Amino acid sequence: MNMIEAINSAMHVMMERDPDVVVMGEDVGYFGGVFRCTAGLQAKFGKTRVFDTPISECGIVGVAVGMGAYGLRPVPEIQFADYIYPGIDQLISEAARLRYRSAGEFIAPITVRSPFGGGIFGGQTHSQSPESLFTHVAGLKTVIPSTPYDAKGLLISAIEDNDPVIFFEPKRIYNGPFTGYYDRPVEPWSKHAAADVPTGHYRIPLGKANIVRAGEALTILAYGTMVHVAKAVVEANGVDAEVIDLRTLLPLDIETIEASVKKTGRCLIVHEATRTSGFGAELSALVQERCFYHLEAPVERVTGFDTPYPHSLEWAYFPGPIRIGRAIAKIMKD
Repeated sequence: MNMIEAINSAMHVMMERDPDVVVMGEDVGYFGGVFRCTAGLQAKFGKTRVFDTPISECGIVGVAVGMGAYGLRPVPEIQFADYIYPGIDQLISEAARLRYRSAGEFIAPITVRSPFGGGIFGGQTHSQSPESLFTHVAGLKTVIPSTPYDAKGLLISAIEDNDPVIFFEPKRIYNGPFTGYYDRPVEPWSKHAAADVPTGHYRIPLGKANIVRAGEALTILAYGTMVHVAKAVVEANGVDAEVIDLRTLLPLDIETIEASVKKTGRCLIVHEATRTSGFGAELSALVQERCFYHLEAPVERVTGFDTPYPHSLEWAYFPGPIRIGRAIAKIMKD
């Protein structure tokens, strides 16, 4: 399976197992979503469980909050993460705080799916990575898969969770992993072991990172598309680096991070979002607090720039092999 098929399979499995699971969003019904992640669901489960909504992100999330409080498990789709901002008030003021405000009487078992990130020449309105906005909110969980296998297992866990989950899908790797070498042919997921996705139900627990490459000289923290880019760069440069796929930003598997950095003594953080107040800043602070006496060099970050995502300078903005390679050389020299 590619990642689109894995996400579709997860929703299919959950809708068969739980009649309270409802899929909603712009064009998710008959059309099957702009990336076809919900293709075929309406035909099988009907228009009352898979339905199209108006172009109103605030309304989509607000209705989902009400459905969750009523006892359903809505899975709303925001067509692109760039459009999620009108729904932020409902997510922060209502969904994230409903359990606390009601003293546990009501919950918000909502999983908000949304494609995010660049690498597709989507420009400033189809390439943003707003994940750090949600990791700042108590009561929300933030999940970002990097493979089809993880996408299905994590999505099932998210839908089954009784708290609201933001599930960001790296659209650059929907159809195959991306190494950051944009001038090379794209490899389909079918050539990779992570595309071997069971058709049935399985879960990957939220809050558990994955060490995708073991190493002794350097720890690299990444998520989504950047996992594949980082792994390709260290292998191309012959660096004995340990690459950790965070999988979930909140809850964060700080134990795995701490153990790795204490072993290697060096830490590089890579993400596509803008640098200032990006999630890498939180990771850097945590590593500094917990691993200070083990660090052999300052923590380094390779990120997007503090600008809108530029269409014409896509690969200058994208944290690719050149910028990551320079950061690795610097941290190893230090």
